[in-house]
Amino acid sequence: MAKVPTIRIDKLLSSMGYGSRKDIARIARAGGITLDTAALLDVTKRIPITPDLPHHMTIYDEALDPLAPMVILLNKPVGMTCSHSDGGALVYDLLPKRWRLREPRISTVGRLDKQTSGLLLLTDDGDLLHHATSPKRRVKKTYRVKLARPLKGTEGDLFASGRMMLENEDKPLAPAELEVVSATEALLSITEGRYHQVRRMFAATGNYVAGLHRERIGGLTLPDDLASGEWRLLSERKVFTIFQ
Repeated sequence: MAKVPTIRIDKLLSSMGYGSRKDIARIARAGGITLDTAALLDVTKRIPITPDLPHHMTIYDEALDPLAPMVILLNKPVGMTCSHSDGGALVYDLLPKRWRLREPRISTVGRLDKQTSGLLLLTDDGDLLHHATSPKRRVKKTYRVKLARPLKGTEGDLFASGRMMLENEDKPLAPAELEVVSATEALLSITEGRYHQVRRMFAATGNYVAGLHRERIGGLTLPDDLASGEWRLLSERKVFTIFQ
């Protein structure tokens, strides 16, 4: 049987963004930390790190935040940036404030530009971040594209050819799948993540993307009941679907 790892309470809570170790000690002295309803006064004590710990520990009568690693599915609104430091509204502003202080840091799995909405994943799992964004994995990403001008009818063959070149690049795009919804709307599935790729693909055909919304990553679809700006934690089973 594998040995269950342990960690000091103050180190754990500090890494989860609850404050410095001195802050954690202060909270404990005030009776603000409990484990199985009993007050924890000695934050230098080591406790087992088990998946159900958030069900047993409270901080000021609130359940402990999820332990690392975690994966967050966010319905990104237009107008927010996938950055830790840019000015203006950031996607991290939609999460609990203390999560900005967690270690390891929560980062977006790839990026959506400021004017693109839809399915965005965030995680503190470095291995998942690497595998989900690795070109070798060819994880498919599907976007709903609204266009300023009607489609010509030749875009699907061009995108699927594997020979399409973008301006100022010397490597052709991997084949992409286009599903026409209407004269000015389509679903586009790509397996790469080049800079502004979808917008540049349609620009190369003489069109302009007026609206862009990501609906799917791999086998994971944006839930219909997740409103813009809302998020939820993904189960391990749901995370697995990313690679299906």
